[in-house]
Amino acid sequence: MAAPDNRSTGWKPGQCFLRSSIPQDLSGWLLDTASLTLRLQRLCPGKFQVRVLSQAWGVPRIDEARVLEMKPGRLAIIRQVQLLCDGEPWVYARTVIPATSLRGRLRRLAHLGTRPLGGMLFSDPGMRRASVELVRLDAGQPLYRDATREFDKCPAQIWGRRAVFRLAKRPLLVSEIFLPAFPAGTGPRPAWLDVQIKL
Repeated sequence: MAAPDNRSTGWKPGQCFLRSSIPQDLSGWLLDTASLTLRLQRLCPGKFQVRVLSQAWGVPRIDEARVLEMKPGRLAIIRQVQLLCDGEPWVYARTVIPATSLRGRLRRLAHLGTRPLGGMLFSDPGMRRASVELVRLDAGQPLYRDATREFDKCPAQIWGRRAVFRLAKRPLLVSEIFLPAFPAGTGPRPAWLDVQIKL
């Protein structure tokens, strides 16, 4: 089992970013509180699908373990997928599910296959989501490499968001990175965005 790369990624609460520092065409996606999967399905004019890159037991990165309140070295299922429209990757998603969360009916989270996690999360009436954190990833950072490993050419920076979800009070962490092919600017900019982000 490979050791996690624990170099700092730079996740911060959304309200800590200056309005001018977030790409305007992505702001409505990064801070949206609805299901990203559902929005992508509505946006995709053709076939939407989930491509599983990997799913295995592993040790989360330090920043992931911290927000999940996991003790260092504890195991979790780490699931990496791409969300595609007509075969083109739009979003890279990394989900960390602590072993302690895989109990009772939540054991199904370990057997999603190509089913989107978002549909399950947002259909659960007991689901609770923490505040969204944002990140600007630079080329060379571990998460940037994970997200763009299948691309020949990528911009110097890409953006993502993450949040802790709780089902039956048990946590899991979902990180979503917007890839170069994503049609940014196609989603509406929420009116509350200018209030939430510091001027």
